[in-house]
Amino acid sequence: MPQPSVPAPAGRFSDDEREAVYRAIHTRRDVRGQFLPDPIPEELLRRLLLAAHHAPSVGLMQPWNFIVIEDSSVKSRIRDAFDHANETAANLFPAERRALYSKLKLQGISEAPVNLCVTCDRSRGGDLVLGRTHNRDTDLYSTVCAVQNLWLAARAEGIGLGWVSIFDDADLRSILHLPEHVVPVAYLCLGHVVELYEEPELQARGWASRLPLDDLIFRDRWGEAR
Repeated sequence: MPQPSVPAPAGRFSDDEREAVYRAIHTRRDVRGQFLPDPIPEELLRRLLLAAHHAPSVGLMQPWNFIVIEDSSVKSRIRDAFDHANETAANLFPAERRALYSKLKLQGISEAPVNLCVTCDRSRGGDLVLGRTHNRDTDLYSTVCAVQNLWLAARAEGIGLGWVSIFDDADLRSILHLPEHVVPVAYLCLGHVVELYEEPELQARGWASRLPLDDLIFRDRWGEAR
């Protein structure tokens, strides 16, 4: 009979280990146009997926699945779906923003050797899940944690990752044959890269800037500055 797991010492990481974690966080980038055509070795891809699979999830429901897409015909259909949605999106912005929007590269679907759709199975764990009793969307939040784990692991491995979010949900569902209870949470492009922007690309191109942290921290209640 297996012995119950017991807590292990929660020691501080070494200086080098801690620095590596923060480096991955601060130098992570959303990659769109710097992908190389080199394939991602299967063992490396599995390490990335294993990192995602070790994300925290409410009630240990682990609601994620990972659809690995390498077939060029599937990528082509996904790219067409993006182009259609992106044209609609561009027209939503005022004219002075639309010109810059049209110059932004917002996907690397065709260039990236691996595309990955991370989904959330909203039936995972049954009708009653510990920690989900008062907020049904904790399964979606948990799936996003898996995406972040994968992103940071990819940065540590020198793999670029870009999140493509401009899709009509129905298009992804149709192309990827998703059942009704499964939600597409993130469509990702992965591949080797030689260089990354020193700052977020949207910041470098003048679309937006990182907000000052001190403006976002309250104490005890909303609006109370520290």
